[in-house]
Amino acid sequence: MTALRECVIADYPRMRARWQNDSMMFARTAIALAAMLPLTAFAELSNDTLLGPGLRSRPAYDGSDSRKAEFVPVVRYLGRPWFARSTQGVLEGGLRAELAPGLHVGAQLAYEPGRQTGESGFLEAHNLPDIKRGGSVGLHLEWDHKFGPMPVTLLVRGRKNVDADLGAQADVRLSAGVFQGGRFNAGVFTQAVWASSKSVSAFYGVTPAQSVAYGLPAHDAGSGWLNTSFGLLWSIDLAPKWVVVGSFEQRRLRGDAANSPLAERVSNGYATAGLAYRF
Repeated sequence: MTALRECVIADYPRMRARWQNDSMMFARTAIALAAMLPLTAFAELSNDTLLGPGLRSRPAYDGSDSRKAEFVPVVRYLGRPWFARSTQGVLEGGLRAELAPGLHVGAQLAYEPGRQTGESGFLEAHNLPDIKRGGSVGLHLEWDHKFGPMPVTLLVRGRKNVDADLGAQADVRLSAGVFQGGRFNAGVFTQAVWASSKSVSAFYGVTPAQSVAYGLPAHDAGSGWLNTSFGLLWSIDLAPKWVVVGSFEQRRLRGDAANSPLAERVSNGYATAGLAYRF
């Protein structure tokens, strides 16, 4: 026993060093595996099929001091070839095809909300007419990729209103997942929207005749950048099949839209939250 004890004591430094090395290797492996966990629970950055009700707080129109709360759908379905979604700034659906791994091209129909005079005290005071709700047709290109554990989506989209007088718009949207902790996930996004002269003029222009009729300064609005925005995406897993999703967005008018007499302010906030079932 004495000999065995002396052997153990003599070998202790080597055994301790080996244990420390094994512990460090285990810790590094655990950290590496944790870093590989995908941040994919956001509605916008996930391929999960989602469906449910949501609530949104928004301005009456971009540039308005009036606000409105409304029910909105939470929809995300990415099939082959059909798709439908409300999770990337527009309620849209159509066809898509994969050109290469992570790269899709598609054609879509989208809902266009128009502008309702009754939602804005400013528009009502000047008796401006409604811009009717409608739709648009367009094309898009979407790239999905992961930089390590971080999912990234780049969407380039163009759409033309079915009402020719309302012109066309194009937007670029970049989204990234940045945090995952337990049931909570967070991401960020930024977006820029370009609009044709017809589109900007319809929503923010004031012709000389309208100036006289509505008591506003005339404003010639041309094509250019309509707005830019940045925001936060978030989700909370309530159960394996149920998730709460939402976003906060700050949007800023640009160009002739920002200088329009219809713009009571140049910056507006949006907030959305919804409960969705994950299929």
